[in-house]
Amino acid sequence: MANTDFAKRSEIYKGKRTKKASKKANTSNSVPVPKNSRKDKKRVGQGPGSGMGKTSTRGQKGQRARASSMRPGFEGGQMRLSLRMPKRGFTNIFKTVFQPVNLSVLAKLNLSGEVTPALLEEKGLIKSAEGKVKFLGSGELKSALKLVGDAISYSAKEKLEKAGGSFSARTAEKKTKE
Repeated sequence: MANTDFAKRSEIYKGKRTKKASKKANTSNSVPVPKNSRKDKKRVGQGPGSGMGKTSTRGQKGQRARASSMRPGFEGGQMRLSLRMPKRGFTNIFKTVFQPVNLSVLAKLNLSGEVTPALLEEKGLIKSAEGKVKFLGSGELKSALKLVGDAISYSAKEKLEKAGGSFSARTAEKKTKE
């Protein structure tokens, strides 16, 4: 029965197959496309040229017919989703964000002498030299370095001093307007 339906349909749409379907030998793509089966997207609120006419599918009058009647998220007086969701935790707006640099990374680069935030930025280890830099103790340090930064972990300080290096905290430079 299914084969006869297909035969009837193919006779109705004789010669109206798509270009791709006629070139391919695969029969699954040769199903004809009925007339008016593909419609353009509805362009609501685009004036009389949209084909939606005067009220643009909104009906007549009423709250939902107006353009600015409801604010985003309004659910008709029901408690809206943003208020139904639980609020948990807290965000500290005063927290200090450090850019971490591990000793293992410094050892791989074979740096010597003074290591400043400007040098770290140049090597691509941190994003900004103006931001706060903290040295962390992951890895081993073989050469004596003089690290300049904002903070250092306890383990990093121990390993640095064991290798013969030192750490100095960066001083906040106050810019005065003259």
